[in-house]
Amino acid sequence: MTRIKLSNRFIGDQAPCFLVAEIGINHNGSLDLAKALIDVAQKAGCDAVKFQKRTVEVVYTPEELAKPRESPFGTTNGDLKRGLEFGAKEFAAIDAHCKARGIPWFASCWDEGSVDFIDGFGVPCYKIASASMTDDALLRYTRAKAGDRPIFMATGMSTQAQVDHALAVIGNQNLVLMHTCSVYPSAYNELNLSVITTFRNRYQIPIGYSGHESGLATSVAAVALGACVVERHITLDRAMWGSDQAASVGPSGLNQLVRDIRLVETAMGSPEKRLMDREIPILQKLRRKGA
Repeated sequence: MTRIKLSNRFIGDQAPCFLVAEIGINHNGSLDLAKALIDVAQKAGCDAVKFQKRTVEVVYTPEELAKPRESPFGTTNGDLKRGLEFGAKEFAAIDAHCKARGIPWFASCWDEGSVDFIDGFGVPCYKIASASMTDDALLRYTRAKAGDRPIFMATGMSTQAQVDHALAVIGNQNLVLMHTCSVYPSAYNELNLSVITTFRNRYQIPIGYSGHESGLATSVAAVALGACVVERHITLDRAMWGSDQAASVGPSGLNQLVRDIRLVETAMGSPEKRLMDREIPILQKLRRKGA
């Protein structure tokens, strides 16, 4: 299994799991809330925070934007999408806040214009969202823009054939393939964590896990199965308004998740079976003589 470099660290086998706190649209259009979520992620020990960026009129059809949808921003789906979209002023403030806190940030870009916009901040990596995995043009554009920088690509709502095709389009150089289920929140029988092993064997590249379940245990289990990246949506309160809040992890849950992943990494240890030094006096005490 290969390793790839992201800024001053590695991602892959024999490297600590890279923990991404997905803020996404859980900022609810508030820069202050976005900054508070960055602080939660940094204090918990996450390695990066992630946002989303769309050019609303490019990603959605006029018919989709005109659909009725009640929200704090208005009465249509377009009102909601535009209300949740940060622009240059907000992302400049996010960039400054992350630098002040010493935590990298990046974004999933849903169209070529958004790739250009986010690239202006010199982000260390890119993300292809599950919804964009079949967008060949966007995959090629992101690859060209990223250069040697890593790309994380999510695989939710996709077939094995579609994943194979996406890999053929984007290539496997500096790529982390993220297993995920795109139901928010996902039921446990929808997670199929065994796909992590399938992907590791099939592609021989770093494999990650983007979890949308309501609990923590399965995200920890993903690390034991070989996930070298774990991404979870975060929130200040799962009862807050917003479509992604219920599938997110609150501050105490995030602290527990980071702690448990680090403990599991320590416990995985070496594949070599050997006698541990602290077992020797126990052996001498309990093992039958001559056995």
